[in-house]
Amino acid sequence: MGGGGEAGDIVVPILGTGCDRMRDGLVAGKAGTELLPSLTLSDSRRSRWSPVPLRLLGVALAAGLGLTACSADDPAVSGPVDTQATEEVQYLDDVTIHRIEYPTPGEADSDQNWAELYLPKGEQRVDSIPLVVLIHGGAWQSALGADIFDPLARDLAERGMAVYNVEYRRVGSGGGWPTTFRDVASALDHVSVVDKQFPQITTDDELVVGHSAGAQLAVWGGTRHKLEDDEVGARPVFRPTRVVSLAGPLDMVYAATHGDDRIVTALGGLPRQVPKRYTMVDPIQNIDPTTPVVAVHGTKDRMVSPVNSSRYVDAVVRQGGQAEAVLIPGGDHGSVVTSTAPEYPQVLDIITGVSAADLDDVDDVID
Repeated sequence: MGGGGEAGDIVVPILGTGCDRMRDGLVAGKAGTELLPSLTLSDSRRSRWSPVPLRLLGVALAAGLGLTACSADDPAVSGPVDTQATEEVQYLDDVTIHRIEYPTPGEADSDQNWAELYLPKGEQRVDSIPLVVLIHGGAWQSALGADIFDPLARDLAERGMAVYNVEYRRVGSGGGWPTTFRDVASALDHVSVVDKQFPQITTDDELVVGHSAGAQLAVWGGTRHKLEDDEVGARPVFRPTRVVSLAGPLDMVYAATHGDDRIVTALGGLPRQVPKRYTMVDPIQNIDPTTPVVAVHGTKDRMVSPVNSSRYVDAVVRQGGQAEAVLIPGGDHGSVVTSTAPEYPQVLDIITGVSAADLDDVDDVID
């Protein structure tokens, strides 16, 4: 097979036209695409990977391309889902985007229970593309959706990463407690199914990134293996092993008792009213010292105080864990994820650096 693979390698082409079909572990389609030079890795992905240098940062994003795709014929269903049957695909110059619906407990909402998988074009070997999961913010409310992470997802894919950008139900669109949290847990667990369809991605030691409310969900998603069996999100099928929190309310009790009514709305009460809910999903109450976390916060964030990140990182370090707080001078709540903001390149470098670092050296990315 073309693309520069060595003898014995399995190469998976990512195509620019037509709908991908799996056959014998490969994606069938047009030949002649080239293997991305930065992804010619050995089978041991955790010797790490080298990010592709970002070309023309933000230029493609500024065009504001809309998401138009070829629709699948099969309706959305709850329970076990054939990922291919619910897939929509769009092909852009440097990135292919697959929309994939994920199952949820009870009845799923096809308008909200989906994720978009961004893949770099070219040919990649099996288990050669590192995965990053993105979870958007918006105060757990329905005003903002996963499309706000489209620029970030495209930039990361252009650097050679696979990006799984999650949508979920929120307050005002069928979410809130416990639906929002069950949805995110279900989306994460569906990664194991996505991996079967897209064998070029790696799922053994991956990164999750969230902003604002999504940062709380991301950190919780990386530590929910510590939950009791009867708690929301327990017994994960897929668990990210490293986390980047962007402006996250990582001490939910502290934030809720210091005026953050958005948390109170999402959880359905104050900590003294629904303490068990906070115990289940509050990142600072579910620390896993073996899961490294980098908490990024702008010093001028007036929506989620940087104290949240500092308190969380201090708590992790006290438990012997690996965590770093990155305070960006002058950054506010939204600028850390705005592609035109001066803080954005630093955030992009942090994300790719945390993904590429050896697990024991994640905090060295910040030094």
